[in-house]
Amino acid sequence: MEIEGRNDIDEDSESNRGSMWDLDQKLDQPMDEEAGKLKTIYREKKFSAILLLRLAFQSLGVVYGDLGTSPLYVFYNTFPKGISDPEDVIGALSLIIYSLTLIPLLKYVFIVCKANDNGQGGTLALYSLLCRHAKVKTIPNQHRTDEDLTTYSRSTFHEQSFAAKTKRWLENHAFRKTGLLILVLVGTCMVIGDGILTPAISVLSAAGGIKVNKPGMSGDVVIVVAVVILVCLFSMQHYGTDKVGWLFAPIVLLWFLLIGSIGIYNICKYDASVLKAFSPVYVYRYLKRGGRDGFMSLGGIMLSITGTEALFADLAHFPVSAIQLAFTVVVFPCLLLAYSGQAAYLVKNKEHVVDAFYRSIPESIYWPVFLIATAAAVVASQATISATFSIIKQAHAHGCFPRVKVVHTSKNFLGQIYVPDINWILMILCICVTAGFKNQSQIGNAYGTAVVIVMLVTTLLMVLIMILVWRCHWILVVLFTGLSLVVECTYFSAVLFKVDQGGWVPLVIAGAFLIVMYVWHYGTLKRYEFEMHSKVSMAWIVGLGPSLGLVRVPGIGLVYTELASGVPHIFSHFITNLPAIHSVVVFVCVKYLPVYTVPEEERFLVKRIGPKNFRMFRCVARYGYKDLHKKDDDFEKKLFDSLFLFVRLESMMDGCSDSDEYSLYGQQTQHSRDGLLNENGNTVGSVVDTTLSSIDSIVPVKVTTTVGSSGQASSQTEVDEVEFLHSCQDAGVVHIMGNTVVRARRESRFYKKIAVDYIYAFLRKICREHSVIFNVPHESLLNVGQVFYV
Repeated sequence: MEIEGRNDIDEDSESNRGSMWDLDQKLDQPMDEEAGKLKTIYREKKFSAILLLRLAFQSLGVVYGDLGTSPLYVFYNTFPKGISDPEDVIGALSLIIYSLTLIPLLKYVFIVCKANDNGQGGTLALYSLLCRHAKVKTIPNQHRTDEDLTTYSRSTFHEQSFAAKTKRWLENHAFRKTGLLILVLVGTCMVIGDGILTPAISVLSAAGGIKVNKPGMSGDVVIVVAVVILVCLFSMQHYGTDKVGWLFAPIVLLWFLLIGSIGIYNICKYDASVLKAFSPVYVYRYLKRGGRDGFMSLGGIMLSITGTEALFADLAHFPVSAIQLAFTVVVFPCLLLAYSGQAAYLVKNKEHVVDAFYRSIPESIYWPVFLIATAAAVVASQATISATFSIIKQAHAHGCFPRVKVVHTSKNFLGQIYVPDINWILMILCICVTAGFKNQSQIGNAYGTAVVIVMLVTTLLMVLIMILVWRCHWILVVLFTGLSLVVECTYFSAVLFKVDQGGWVPLVIAGAFLIVMYVWHYGTLKRYEFEMHSKVSMAWIVGLGPSLGLVRVPGIGLVYTELASGVPHIFSHFITNLPAIHSVVVFVCVKYLPVYTVPEEERFLVKRIGPKNFRMFRCVARYGYKDLHKKDDDFEKKLFDSLFLFVRLESMMDGCSDSDEYSLYGQQTQHSRDGLLNENGNTVGSVVDTTLSSIDSIVPVKVTTTVGSSGQASSQTEVDEVEFLHSCQDAGVVHIMGNTVVRARRESRFYKKIAVDYIYAFLRKICREHSVIFNVPHESLLNVGQVFYV
């Protein structure tokens, strides 16, 4: 369903290219005084309102499936030993009501969701937002030209402000940057844990309905049914949600309406007095009367807000206003009615707490509700699995996860991806959790631990967002942080008591993923530092002369490097060991920026290295963490198109012909393109945004060039060089890649040797090669090996 909504936005809101979901701007568009425009604005408002309702409906299936299936298992996990006093049910219901109000409604829907990175949510999106407002990125590959991107939004503040002081405090010490990264990775790993635990507890709870209606059935049959559903669910991931996504929203909407209606039925039939739980007095009475057991039961109550973290992670699909509308109109009231109805039933039937949801269903609609519950559990699982795939892709873009195969599952929506390796790992772990624990209680304890840690990480990141990005007053920051931490730390302390009862599972899973992510990031950082410190000086290159001391053979050599400036060490290693080099050499750097996407027209940054007769260039391909490499020849074709365009523009810059380097970054206007294409000899005026650069700096320069009869010499030079490049391309393109082996020094500590020589080496061995990522033919690939020690 979300695909259709996104396509409609593309067709009807072309002017809103930078912010696809910016409905609020349409709704708040100022009224013109002319009568004709008033009618147009009215129509736009009407269209926006209808579109908002449609997107709110679609968001139910993608965003709220996980939160909506919580009534399946909350009361059982709250009272695993049974209910001793009916008043405890009222107290637990009161806690659920205020937990739903404080965390999902107030904190996430109305505050945290506004802290999105151009519509992208999740901990890594918050980290990207922080990286743009402070230099906290641990891999220092940023450049001033990156800030000129249209998607590189950031705010500035006064040097003496509290935000500026906080920024300097973060930037001054490397261990603070590392600590921030580890905090983000912890939250990310816990969300991955959700991708394992959500399908386990949702599907197992839904499948448990079979045993309720058939009491003689063995519990092992329920496990088998749940495992079969999980295997089918993960096996169908390669089709993507594009094929079945249109079903999600109707299923979840029907689910919410059913549980809300059943709740009203149970309140009227059993005990309407449960509505007194809306008074916070019963929270105090419950905790006072329950003592330690009452406090520990908070771990079960917290499951009522699970799925809230997925709400923020799945934010990219819909505008904030649509998510707010869906939650306040449908999700929130239906959940309150569902929990109130179960509480009313349990007050009169304390012994049915194990299967409270299914026991409270009227017998006449039992099996239809069972089927819809199972379908809703599958939808909830699908949302968290898809979010896990996106998180893995984002982690890779930040240099925190090995290269894995990424498959596009939708031609219409680029964000829908499938990661086969991660999918099968999730399936195996999910089946192990389901079959190993065999009951909801222990899985619920594990689930609660993962969710509360994600919420704590989000709160801590929100502190920095409010200071650096929103520049809120410190009183508001303290108020938000204090209220959030009081609630979440209370829940966190409660789940700590259940670490030995299943709560250790997400800690082990997250610990394993954290080790993988941090070790990979450490190895990536050390490789970058090695290339930076060992790059070749420009003086040495110029000293070799135009032939570079070698035979220049026809063809183009693409030398892949992680450096966005300077000549990499592998190039010197190459030319000192081989007798020949290609006529044209292009150093290619693929760099990920802390933005969600880089527009195609701004993708490539082209520069010349050394004098013109050296025929050496650099091309930096810039990507956002949502951008994906397509497995086709587009990358190479666009790279050469940018190179040829650069040469043609350079020949027009007579006044800059003595420069060592030129740079072109995709900000050409349509006028400049028209000027380039018009070669009939007439005078053509063009304004081109280009940059005059050196090795260490790039200074933007606005150049106005007039091409006419007086520019025939430069035009001839341009044609000659472009023809030469085309002939070299026809002669053949060779991809030269560095095969760098990282080793720990002999005097290194044992844990560093384990991390570098074993874990990182193993990850490098099993991850995908760069040549596979870029679809480089084996006959055109040349690997240059080198070893360095850290």
